[in-house]
Amino acid sequence: MVVDDKHVPRRSNALSRGSMGANGKMTSDSDREHKIRLRVSNQKAYVWDVEDIATLRAKHHVCGVLTGTLPHLSQQNVFLGVPLVLLPEEVVLLLEKQLAVLIDDRNAHHPPSAEALAEWNMAREASVTAQIIAAEAEKASEKATKHSTSEEAIRKRKEREAKKAAAAQAKALAEGLSLDDSSSAPVLPVPVVEDRPGTPSKNAAHAFTVTIPASSSDLQWYAPDSASYSTLDSAREASIWTYPTTPFEYAKCRVFQDLWEKGNYMGGGIKFGGDFLVYPVVESPHAALRPMELVAHGRLGTATKKSHLFCEWDEKTQAVTYFSVEWAGFG
Repeated sequence: MVVDDKHVPRRSNALSRGSMGANGKMTSDSDREHKIRLRVSNQKAYVWDVEDIATLRAKHHVCGVLTGTLPHLSQQNVFLGVPLVLLPEEVVLLLEKQLAVLIDDRNAHHPPSAEALAEWNMAREASVTAQIIAAEAEKASEKATKHSTSEEAIRKRKEREAKKAAAAQAKALAEGLSLDDSSSAPVLPVPVVEDRPGTPSKNAAHAFTVTIPASSSDLQWYAPDSASYSTLDSAREASIWTYPTTPFEYAKCRVFQDLWEKGNYMGGGIKFGGDFLVYPVVESPHAALRPMELVAHGRLGTATKKSHLFCEWDEKTQAVTYFSVEWAGFG
């Protein structure tokens, strides 16, 4: 197997700490922690760690597809979150390049003891209680700030009314009118904003949003190292991953790997009637541009019916590089 040194994590020479993998080979902890863990379920590989997703996309240009529902935007399917589902070819590529390991997540969860389960339940209840206390303190602080803001607004309004009255009196004296004539207009009282007492039902209890950790990484009965597979052969023997099996699937993996090694970003092409969707790497200016800046420039060009052009002068090559941004319609 040909290994791309640019993408292989450096292995540590220390062998004092290590673990026996499912393939029967000793792997060091430092080597294992650099590999991305792919949780396998029903012959599909998922990535749940946000940092691993960022590493896949930024360092290894492996995109995958987000399929999870966002907690606060559950009634839509436009913006999705974790987990990230990988193409079978992406999984094969990561294993062959020694960038990832497969985790049989079902067998990695062992039956918990009664003591461990009780300890986990107590920790979860303590976390929920702490979050509710923090939310109540924040709500009380916001209420105090709102009350202080109301008093400040009333004071400023009184000052404005006093200035208006003084200005009216000065104008009346300048015109030769008496103060009694100038003050004949009725003076409206300054409204005082008071906090209305809430109904008993609202004061009885407040609804707060609490976060309950759903990750298994901190569970005492979760041991992913005991069900990890770093090669396709070992995963195939354990029957958790069988792709590729046919000559056509082998050919797809080789084509995917060749396009990936050329620096392209790959995706599924079934929406467009093909096997893969290939995005070539475009040379961008060296100056760091945030995504929102690119979006703003693209919208500006679209609004003015122009193509926004970035220009860069390279002192080393004595050349100018141009990079244009414009919206493109897909179907």
